[in-house]
Amino acid sequence: MTTTAPRLTALAFALALTACGEPEEPHHGKHEEPPATGEAPDVEAGRDVLRIDPEMLRDVRITTSGVEVRPGGEGVMALGQLGVNEERYAEVGSVIRARVTELLVGVGDAVVAGQPLAALDSVELGQAQAKLLAAKALADLARQTLARKRGLAAERIVPRREVEEAAAAAAAADAEWRAAEGALRALGATADEAGSGPADSTRFYVRAPLAGVVIERDAVQGRMVAPGRALFRVADLSLLWLTVHAFERDAVRVSLGAQARIALAALPGRSFTGIVTLVGRRVEPDSRTLPVRIDLPNEDGVLRPGMSASAWLPLGDEGTMLLAVPAASLQRLHDGWCVFVPRAAGAFDIRRVGRGRDLGGEVEVVAGLRPGELVVVEGAFLLKAEAEKGRGEGDHHEH
Repeated sequence: MTTTAPRLTALAFALALTACGEPEEPHHGKHEEPPATGEAPDVEAGRDVLRIDPEMLRDVRITTSGVEVRPGGEGVMALGQLGVNEERYAEVGSVIRARVTELLVGVGDAVVAGQPLAALDSVELGQAQAKLLAAKALADLARQTLARKRGLAAERIVPRREVEEAAAAAAAADAEWRAAEGALRALGATADEAGSGPADSTRFYVRAPLAGVVIERDAVQGRMVAPGRALFRVADLSLLWLTVHAFERDAVRVSLGAQARIALAALPGRSFTGIVTLVGRRVEPDSRTLPVRIDLPNEDGVLRPGMSASAWLPLGDEGTMLLAVPAASLQRLHDGWCVFVPRAAGAFDIRRVGRGRDLGGEVEVVAGLRPGELVVVEGAFLLKAEAEKGRGEGDHHEH
C-alpha cells in the first residue's frame, strides 16, 4: 500500500494537467492586443468562412470571375498559336533599291491607310522622274504644235495632212508621258510626291496600305534596302486568328460557327470566346491533324500575335448547358475541391464544389455554385494557404 499511493497521486496530477491544458500566463493588469499584421487568419467554425486581416489583404492581388453557363456536350482540347488576321495584314517595302533617309513611325504606333511610314532615296527613282519630266515636256510641245497646225489649216496655210501628222505626234507624246508616269508610280512614287526639282527627284515614301498597328519594323535609317524586303508589318489587331490542330477524327466533327473556349498561358485565370471559321481540307500527313481556325476578338488589345493558346472545341451536338469557372479558382482543400466566394471586406466563403470536366482554361462545376456568383481567381491559392494555416494545417507536410 505504501508504493501504490504515490503512483495514484502522480496519475491524478497528470489527468489534472490534461484536463486543464497549458497553464495560463500570469496577468499583470495589462491586456495585450494581437498584432495587426502577420496573425493567422480566422476560419469560423461550422460556417467555412475565411477572414483575412485588411492590412494583409492589401498585399495580396485578388481578382474575381463570375460563374458562367456554357454549352455542354462532347468536346476536345486542341493547342495552337495566335496569329494576325491575314485579311487585315500587310508587309510594306520598297519595289526598288533605295536608302532609308527618315523613319516616321515605330513599333506599336497606330497608323491610318495611306500614312507615310518612312522616306527613302533612290537613284533609279531619280532616273524615272527625269524620264517623266522629259516625256511631259515633249507632250506639251506636241499639243502646242497641233494647236498651231490646226490654226494654220483653218486659214488654208498648211495642208490637212500636216494637221493629221501633228495630231498623231501629240497622241504618241501623250502616251509616252502616261507610260513614264505609270513607271514612276510602279516604283512607289507619283510625280507630285517625287517633286519637280532636282533636289527632291530621288525621294519617295512607303505608305501603310491599311489602318492598323505597326507590329514590326525592319528599317534602319541610312541602310540600303533591296526590292521585296519587308520594312514594316502592319496589322489590324482588333480581330486575331487562332489556329489550332485537331486530330482528324475530332476535326471532322467540328462545325463552322461553333463557339470555342480559349485559354492562354500568358493570361492565367482568363478565358475568351471565339468562333470557328475554318476547318482545314487537307490532313497533315506527319501529325494526322487538321488546322482549325478560330476568330478571336481582341477588343481590349491584350492579345498578341504569337501567344500560345488552347481551345476547347465542341464536337457535334452541344447538348445541355453546364456551369464553368476558371481553372485557377478551384483549390484542393481537405481532400475535396473548393472555391472562395467574396463576402464583406476581408471575408470569403469557402465553398465546397463538385468538379467536372476540364474545358480548356475552365472547369465544369457540378455542385455548389449558382450562375453569376463571383469566385476568386488570382489569389485563390494564397487564400487556400491561409485557410490551412488558420486550421492548424500549415505546419503539416506529407512525406
